[in-house]
Amino acid sequence: MSLLPLEDLPGPLPVSTTGPTPVPVPVATPTLTPVPVPVSLRLPSAARLATRVLALLPLLLIAVWAAVDWRAMYEGTARLASADPWWLLAAFFFTCLGWGTAALVRQGAVPERLPTGLLIASQFAAGAANHALPASIGAHAVTLRFLQGRGIPLARATASLALYSLVRPIAKTLVLIVFLVAFPEMLRFGQLVPAGWSLVLALGGLGTALATAAVLLTAVPRLRRPALRGVRTALTDVRQLHTMPSRILALWGGAAAAPVLQATVIFSVGASLGLPLSWAQVVLAFLAASTAVGAVPAPGGIGPVDAATVFTMVAFGAPMDLATASVIGYRVLTVWVPLLPGALLLSALVHRKVL
Repeated sequence: MSLLPLEDLPGPLPVSTTGPTPVPVPVATPTLTPVPVPVSLRLPSAARLATRVLALLPLLLIAVWAAVDWRAMYEGTARLASADPWWLLAAFFFTCLGWGTAALVRQGAVPERLPTGLLIASQFAAGAANHALPASIGAHAVTLRFLQGRGIPLARATASLALYSLVRPIAKTLVLIVFLVAFPEMLRFGQLVPAGWSLVLALGGLGTALATAAVLLTAVPRLRRPALRGVRTALTDVRQLHTMPSRILALWGGAAAAPVLQATVIFSVGASLGLPLSWAQVVLAFLAASTAVGAVPAPGGIGPVDAATVFTMVAFGAPMDLATASVIGYRVLTVWVPLLPGALLLSALVHRKVL
């Protein structure tokens, strides 16, 4: 321990000035190179670009279709200009009921409760896509995106589309049988049964499709596993749906009412032009024609179903020009009139990410 009284020192010790003055050593400061700040360019992402393309695609398809099929639209519109407006208003009313019926069948194919307004809007927009792609691919794609947007998994949404596609032809065939039983004197089998070669082609096409599907499922395991999983999901949903009376009524009742409403539109247009056929005859003609050639993968059924409907109405005694004008007017009301609004609604639903 030191004996010096350090605590009594007045302050810090003075710095000695006798030595040499220290020279400050310069410290090298690193030169900082300015780094350019990246400018955030708001380039559209892939999802945003795809959304814009999908929003404009329906309008492009309408333009292409109008350029290809302009003659039918012109002739049908010219014919409708001289028709009875009240019957045309009735035809437009039944056309609107058809969109509601399509939404009813879609609701009946899923157990979950779907929002009514968005469901009807999606089916109205799906009509525009359905008339641009064959075999209802466009409508199924729109409905699939809508169901996924409502939180339904992909497997169950796909099973819903499969159930919808299966129920509609079954219900149409049942309605056709009911009409045949109720009006047996109307159907002229000798004129409406297809020729031998047509029947062979139809059965050959069906057999080829079934054989191709069986070969693919057998030879490609990657297809077999998802197909079996989808079948199991579909069977589970079918069992659940058929324990719910509201879904049974919506699914089967809507599927049975849809072709009757379509035929009623044709009858209303024909009545506005003076077509000499009863409502039952027109409905039976449309049911027979769409059942016979409805499986042909044409966009919206346009083409084969139209020709077969005209042929069947002529077989019932309608003049060829009036039968053709009635079907053309039906296509104008159900395809051309709602096509542009449906495409605009489809673009809006895509833009708002509903689809």
